[in-house]
Amino acid sequence: MPPIPYGRQHITEEDIQAVTEALRSDFLTQGPRVIEFEEKFAAYVGARYAVAVSNGTAALHLCTLALHVQPGQRVITSPITFVASANCVRYCGGEVHFADIDPTTALIDLKAVRTLLEAHPQGYFHGLIPVDFAGLPVDMEEARRLADEFDLWIIEDACHAPGGFFTDSQNQRQQCGNGQFADLAIFSFHPVKHIATGEGGMVTTNREDLYQELLKLRTHGITKDPAQMQRHDGGWYMEMQELGYNYRMPDMLCALGISQLRHADEGLARRQQLAARYDAAFADLPGVRPLAAAAGHAYHLYVIQIEDRKGLYDFLREQQIYAQVHYIPVHTMPYYQELGWKTGDFPRAEQYYAHCLSIPMFPSLTDEQQDYVVACIRKFLS
Repeated sequence: MPPIPYGRQHITEEDIQAVTEALRSDFLTQGPRVIEFEEKFAAYVGARYAVAVSNGTAALHLCTLALHVQPGQRVITSPITFVASANCVRYCGGEVHFADIDPTTALIDLKAVRTLLEAHPQGYFHGLIPVDFAGLPVDMEEARRLADEFDLWIIEDACHAPGGFFTDSQNQRQQCGNGQFADLAIFSFHPVKHIATGEGGMVTTNREDLYQELLKLRTHGITKDPAQMQRHDGGWYMEMQELGYNYRMPDMLCALGISQLRHADEGLARRQQLAARYDAAFADLPGVRPLAAAAGHAYHLYVIQIEDRKGLYDFLREQQIYAQVHYIPVHTMPYYQELGWKTGDFPRAEQYYAHCLSIPMFPSLTDEQQDYVVACIRKFLS
């Protein structure tokens, strides 16, 4: 059997044709496909506005810039996430604080967030970055209650969860990134994500002020809108009004994103089908503990916890199954330890890390391949 990665892109002939058409068009960047992708993605997640950017990290950075994070301001996030969720605060000179996770979900524990907030004076913290880890949504309604009580903004890191949802207190479905509770939300289009464009990202929001700010910040802080300019010398004129960045997404990648978006629900359904098959396979297998399931789980990852994680990781590689670990706790990284964090600060996150393993999960994974993965795990445990 060919090697099986933990995740991979699924590119169709339709995707290739869409990119080819973009390459033959008049625009390779800053053209109509960017706007089309933004509008269709906003509609997909149920948000008013979307801004396409060069990658998920750029999306996070632009969010912290748009929210005017200042040196010394304190922002809370999860230790179980990719480092970009924390680094975006550092880019602005802010201080990153962490709250431990719920061990059944690996999501940030909002009760731990409350405990942290209550241990400090009002105004000590400025923002919260919850992460929809592995595709399981954070209860953003509860996060919003905390944010309102303690005067925080929220960036929802929904990179793992396009198409995911949770059910709110009114029994209403709330899509990840729909802007109902978070000020801003971000997504990634890395090849292993639900929608793959190679590189690329998106910011969604319901706030027009933040939307307008993001449009400027992703293009050097420049505007060409006469209504926003201090003067207007002619059709060529533009103004750089603040220090921005070149975080644009080109048209050919947006063309791929538009095409991928057409099949997003199909891919999500297959991920959920694969997860159900894993759940059934592991239900009677002692020693394997999957993370908690939920109706609105988007299953970017399927994570199990196992006592001898390294042993299983090495064994699966010998069988050409390339599992992965998500994630090394951010506070244990040398950079963050130099800032004062240390091993032992967040024991539930560290316990999770010691035993977690992401096994293959992607829409083109066949039943035969999945059965082989399960058989190898059973063989290792026996």
